[in-house]
Amino acid sequence: MRVTVSGTSGSGKTTFAGRLARALGARHIDLDAINWQPNWTDLHRADPEEFKRRVAAVVAEDAWVSCGNYSKVRPQILARATHAVWLDYPKWIVMTRVVRRSFGRAWSGRELWPGTGNTETFLRWLDKEHPIRWAWDTYDGRRARIDAEIADPALGHLERHRLRHPREAAPLIAKLGSSPIGGGGA
Repeated sequence: MRVTVSGTSGSGKTTFAGRLARALGARHIDLDAINWQPNWTDLHRADPEEFKRRVAAVVAEDAWVSCGNYSKVRPQILARATHAVWLDYPKWIVMTRVVRRSFGRAWSGRELWPGTGNTETFLRWLDKEHPIRWAWDTYDGRRARIDAEIADPALGHLERHRLRHPREAAPLIAKLGSSPIGGGGA
């Protein structure tokens, strides 16, 4: 099983994908961890060909769960995916999550992706690309893009799941984790 998890920034993609990957016994592919290099270098902008190469290498595997919304690699992920999960949560839930997450990260100072040295600070909250502002500013556009993507008949090969509330996450993970083609990472 190869699952792509998408949703607006702060919707819980990484957490959901990690839990689903564990249930499936599959690799968790965090596109942010591939993209963000030391000193907040954004690989998908700084070296898009290298970003595509790295993503192509991991999605070539037989079983995985990816999370992220990077448009430069969506086609290669969707071409290999067997399932698509859209975390389509209300804006108030997303914003509550992203503020709580950002506060915790800034308070703890923990490194976001091992080996990068990248941490979140309260000072960065003023940046227009900070996750809080980014989630707010991109919410409507991201939803429209994912809605169109999920409805695209060219992606008919995907088993699609649209979650409207976080309480739907655990049952879907349980369902996919116990499916004949899912359980055990097959």
